[in-house]
Amino acid sequence: MTTLASFAANLADGRPQPLADYLGQVVLVVNTASECGYTRQYQGLQELQAALGARGFTVLAFPCNQFGGQEPGSADDIATFCETRFGVSFPLFAKGDVNGPAASLLWQWLTGVESGHPHPVKWNFTKFLIDRKGRLVKRYEPAAEPHELLPDIEALLGG
Repeated sequence: MTTLASFAANLADGRPQPLADYLGQVVLVVNTASECGYTRQYQGLQELQAALGARGFTVLAFPCNQFGGQEPGSADDIATFCETRFGVSFPLFAKGDVNGPAASLLWQWLTGVESGHPHPVKWNFTKFLIDRKGRLVKRYEPAAEPHELLPDIEALLGG
């Protein structure tokens, strides 16, 4: 069975990150953008990270420029924006595609038939909740605010 542990991704600074390192944690994978109407959700994502990180929760942010060109900056630009504007402390990954032929294997899995959510990402800030065993549990569309995910996250954390 494919799980989050089956993949690796490059961090914003270019270092490879095996996603197996996140097994044992509840993970929220999010495609992000700095110039989107949903960009304000970074604040809510950071609030979740701050409140739940010590209990084994983490957000993984994957910047993407596929939707309206709303993530045009370099990796440094994105990291600086996230840190200075929202105090983001969760991992930022390298900018990349989430749909189409250039989408990473991670995103192909998240949106593929095996995921139970077999349709392309529609817009920035689509969220995927992963359990401690690396299994995809739920998909949330962009309009779902981070605080609305709290009951589902709490259930997976055992709280």
